[in-house]
Amino acid sequence: MHPPQFTADPPSTDPVERDSTVGDIRPASSAPNADRAAHTYDVIIAGCGPTGAMLAAELRLHDVRVLIVERETEPPSAVRIVGLHIRSLELMAMRGLLERILPHGRQRPASAFFAAIAKPAPQGLDSRYAYLLGIPQPVIERLLEERAIDLGAQVRRGRAVVGFEQDDEGVTVELADGEQLRARYLVGCDGGRSTVRKLLGVGFPGEPARTESLMGEMEVGVPQEEVAVVVAEIRETHQRFWLRPAGIGVYSVLVPAAGVSDRAEPPTLEDFKRQLHAIAGTDFGVHSPRWLSRFGDATRLADSYRVGRVLLAGDAAHIHPPIGGQGLNLGVQDAVNLGWKLAARIRGWAPETLLDTYQSERRPVAEEVLDNTRAQTELLSTEPGPQAVRRLLVELMDFDEVNLHLLEKITAIGIRYDFGAGPDLLGRRLPDVDVKQGHLYGLLGRGRGLLLDRTERLTAGGWSDRVDHLADPTAGLDVPCVLLRPDGHVAWIGDDQQDLDDHLSRWFGKPAH
Repeated sequence: MHPPQFTADPPSTDPVERDSTVGDIRPASSAPNADRAAHTYDVIIAGCGPTGAMLAAELRLHDVRVLIVERETEPPSAVRIVGLHIRSLELMAMRGLLERILPHGRQRPASAFFAAIAKPAPQGLDSRYAYLLGIPQPVIERLLEERAIDLGAQVRRGRAVVGFEQDDEGVTVELADGEQLRARYLVGCDGGRSTVRKLLGVGFPGEPARTESLMGEMEVGVPQEEVAVVVAEIRETHQRFWLRPAGIGVYSVLVPAAGVSDRAEPPTLEDFKRQLHAIAGTDFGVHSPRWLSRFGDATRLADSYRVGRVLLAGDAAHIHPPIGGQGLNLGVQDAVNLGWKLAARIRGWAPETLLDTYQSERRPVAEEVLDNTRAQTELLSTEPGPQAVRRLLVELMDFDEVNLHLLEKITAIGIRYDFGAGPDLLGRRLPDVDVKQGHLYGLLGRGRGLLLDRTERLTAGGWSDRVDHLADPTAGLDVPCVLLRPDGHVAWIGDDQQDLDDHLSRWFGKPAH
């Protein structure tokens, strides 16, 4: 074994997990701290993109020892703009990140997300964060990585995972330089070509790319007015085409590629000129590119998000066309769902099946995203049938109910996890309601559960080391009390202490006393 390059966090004195479920991990020792102390890290994360960095930060909120290993030696330099949708903005607000992120982005209305159909934001959006935040991808990745490091995560760049072996006690991870590291869990956040997923042997069924698009930012050599006239005419039939201002003299350019390529490298400026001329009759005099890329419409979903002590998140678990801008958001939301559950296992208080809910909750969400991107892709086709369906949908979206339903799909605020029978709010995310201390999300920064008690009669009791309690009869709710999970989803509604205790046990394990 090669010695670690830095000092790991000191071993925790908290109890470790003891799990005897079939197909999971059995205890290595009866001594409660032996298993954790025997590992240099609790979790190794492969990949330092937004998903990996967000997961690391979530784990560090619970004092989990985290190492991120990233294949690339430097952060990405391509200054492409990505969008943070409403639910991701809410999660950032919950963790106190939004104020750090907002100055780096540009807000735009929450509209025209579904298949680029230009409709205004519908009535009834129940969120303080009802906008899209466009932000350069390198910036959001840097901010999330800095957040993880500030909380104590370690990051090693230029270190690719090339192998691993898992056993009942943990995972031995081998890096490309031959170094071996030991952790209790490994999480693959290493993208659509995930090495972790391939080594794990998890299937990745779906459809290969049928179409490909070229996208980049560059300067143009003709007046803006001329660009606008030509683009407006072309977009009447070609939705996969645009030239949009992206700064002084700079345009974001999207154009269909000539075909589907097996190459992973980016296209050339000549590729853009050729395709622009083929579709618009002019190449607009494009020059001086900032970045160039290609993407296809491949759609795939991992058969499983977890095998023993190895898990998948983000693009390692699902890929789909970028239409609607859901990819980064889906991965970040995976990370927030997984983080507290994996931490609970490591800290020793997780209920027996808690970690299983990561797949049972997030994989159906990914299935829905894959379906809505398939539908949107069809609506971009220039064929007469899809164009007719698009015209019909344009009419239907004049109804606020339809427009709202589609926007909730894209922005993930319509998700309802299956927590069993109960009011419609059960399983949904709770909006950032007013409370006596300001706003609800300001109370969720530590990644703990929260009992919001309007009766002032309930208590978190023996779970107070994992669940905060706010007695506030003025809270902006139309129900007596709610129990929130660390990801902001409603786990219980009611006013009975015994019923509450049962649900605290379901989500937060046995009471400490």
